[in-house]
Amino acid sequence: MTNSDIRVIDLPNPRTDREQAVDLAAAEEFLRLFHSEQRTNRHSFDLQARIAEVDRQVKQTGCYRHTTAELEFGARVAWRNSARCIGRLYWNSLYVRDRRSVSTTDAVADECVGHLREATRGGKLRSTITVFAPDTADGPGPRIWNEQLIRYAGYLRTDDSVLGDPRNLAFTEFVRSLGWRPPAPRTRFDVLPLVIECPRGRIRWYELPADSVLEVSLSHPDMPWFSHLGLRWHAVPAISCMRLLIGGVQYPIAFSGTYMSSEVGCRNLADESRYNLLPMLAERMGLPTDDDRTLWRDRTMVELTLAVQHSFTSAGVSITDHHTESRRFLTHLRREEAAGRTCPADWSWIVPPISGSQTAVFHRYYDEPDDTTQPAFITPDGPYLS
Repeated sequence: MTNSDIRVIDLPNPRTDREQAVDLAAAEEFLRLFHSEQRTNRHSFDLQARIAEVDRQVKQTGCYRHTTAELEFGARVAWRNSARCIGRLYWNSLYVRDRRSVSTTDAVADECVGHLREATRGGKLRSTITVFAPDTADGPGPRIWNEQLIRYAGYLRTDDSVLGDPRNLAFTEFVRSLGWRPPAPRTRFDVLPLVIECPRGRIRWYELPADSVLEVSLSHPDMPWFSHLGLRWHAVPAISCMRLLIGGVQYPIAFSGTYMSSEVGCRNLADESRYNLLPMLAERMGLPTDDDRTLWRDRTMVELTLAVQHSFTSAGVSITDHHTESRRFLTHLRREEAAGRTCPADWSWIVPPISGSQTAVFHRYYDEPDDTTQPAFITPDGPYLS
């Protein structure tokens, strides 16, 4: 990224996150968990000495620094504890990029691009987290304003319709106020820039390099006309609005996994508040849309989801389906129970948005999530615009 890709402004009201010391009880609880789950070096880990060291650091500075092993463990367990995620079977293989030394806007933006490149791997996606400089008693760490590293712009037309993704209308207007100019001509799939805020309340925007954004053009195995609609979606879902909470320490992060085809087909492209493609597709398929009893929405949604699954697979890009992922989640659940751990799950998120009763996760209840559990991914208040 070059200087021509950057605009700088001073926020009128810089963030004033309340400065406070890390909760020592949370720190000690995490260290005991880390010690109890060590497989290879438990005997070389002096728990009491480490607790005393952390206690000293917190009293002196208001915070403490995790070791590399603690950070990797904490990030993986946060994923394990994510009650809304169905894809937790491989939590222990999460690739952790330790970028705690990174705090400037330029460096954070560069590492976000690096995250996308390392997570994408030409389509063989790898579950990846990048961890940035934490909040401390001296002030907050950097913050990524984007909900996800890759999102498509939304433009309000004069007739109040939207070109692009309606979810991102406010964010699109915000980045335009910073100086970003949409491409000409505008399309339904214009990638938005990154917006990074540094601790002193200054923010910059950065265009994502084209080679860091892998996209898949959508086609259908049985409908040749589908490929002419110009539909596409990005390969990597990279959440950047959450923060990683480990033993009382909060880190800005970027976290990415792999899409489930129903997530793209049934939600991103089908929701009325998003791309709302079902009426147009039903018309192209010759389905009557004037009577809900024809189940035209259901029939169209299945074909749209099939198109997503088919397109990603044909392009050699990792994706999973809701039936496979449901079975994998129950395998994860059994493993957690065998390890003597609870497995929190939010039923409304775990059950897929299509064919719910036909999936293995539908027919049971789960442990309720606990908001006090750490390590965890949390979503703080603002400044994200959606």
